[in-house]
Amino acid sequence: MIRVVLAEDHLAVADGIIAYFKYHDHISIIGQATNGKELLALVEKNIPDVVLTDIRMPVMDGIEAAKLIKATFDRIGIIAFSMFDQDEAVDKMLQAGATGYLLKNSPLSEMEKSIMDVAEGKLYYDPNLSLTTEASKTESKGILTKRQVEILKLIAKGRTNQEIADALFIGKTTVETHRKNMIRKLDLHGPGELLRYALQSKYEF
Repeated sequence: MIRVVLAEDHLAVADGIIAYFKYHDHISIIGQATNGKELLALVEKNIPDVVLTDIRMPVMDGIEAAKLIKATFDRIGIIAFSMFDQDEAVDKMLQAGATGYLLKNSPLSEMEKSIMDVAEGKLYYDPNLSLTTEASKTESKGILTKRQVEILKLIAKGRTNQEIADALFIGKTTVETHRKNMIRKLDLHGPGELLRYALQSKYEF
């Protein structure tokens, strides 16, 4: 059973989610918070598998809460649940440690998929999420080596450094070095931006 803590300050939305998963075979909502501070307390008490959190909440927002959760409980998957289909919101949540981003206008069946994917260690992006490209994909094809493009494809699939190393039969430290070099070559600002760039580029290579 995948244990989920939900943070959502609109009670009607939260009630609908809880009702949907009440008799689910594989997913259980074990706690509900209405702000980031309450979310942290629930996470510390229950240690869930996945956190589904709104971005804008009173007292403490979802971005700050996600940072604090990942700093202490790195294995917990975090899904941003938001009405904001904007690059800035996506970037901030990725930088905070989220591995999922779900839009609030998505059906509950899509929420179910996002929870299952993130619980399995996969990356989830709402199929209706639109992102603008910061760098030219045509240019990046010339800037990145063949090996770096291979790594970029695997990053877009949500693979860890160790999984990428195993798939390509190279060392984990080699993957880490390639990541750092790609961030530098593409003039990005950290692993969150590299992840978003990989997602934007996955159909271009």
